[in-house]
Amino acid sequence: MITLIVACEIGFWVLLVAGLLVRYLLRWRRTGAALLVAVPLIDVLLLVATAIDLRRGAEASLAHGLAAVCLAVTVVFGHRMIRWADVRVAHRFAGGPAPTRGPRAGREHAADERRAWLEHLLAYALGAGLLGLFTLVAGGMENAAPLWGVMGPWTVVLVIDFVISFSYTVMPRKS
Repeated sequence: MITLIVACEIGFWVLLVAGLLVRYLLRWRRTGAALLVAVPLIDVLLLVATAIDLRRGAEASLAHGLAAVCLAVTVVFGHRMIRWADVRVAHRFAGGPAPTRGPRAGREHAADERRAWLEHLLAYALGAGLLGLFTLVAGGMENAAPLWGVMGPWTVVLVIDFVISFSYTVMPRKS
């Protein structure tokens, strides 16, 4: 299962890079767009493969839980990652505008930090939902308890992210 997760993560980045390079270096806009549209199919593959693995009676493991985390993070942050890469590749290879940085101080920075944390919270909730789905597919909590091992560390990360993100609301960075 870990191999599949790693392969899907590599596939995500390979399709992303290939789509952007085809789009901007070869100037094949439609082919590049098709490759970029195919990026979410990697998530569908991982979701289906994980569900099939659990349904066939595989012992639920931390790896299955990591699959849920990877899926959730990619669904919530994937669009942002693609947009981030697109702007940079367009600038570097196609004369696009230079990437702009978000606000680095003040209320705008604090608002960006809060929004980013809320996206993190959304990924966390989606991950928990996927774990719930995988628990049902695995035949109940007694069979799927190891899946949930990912939530402890992720909860700690979410809380730390909250403290850091919202600290800018209480004590904004100075310009």
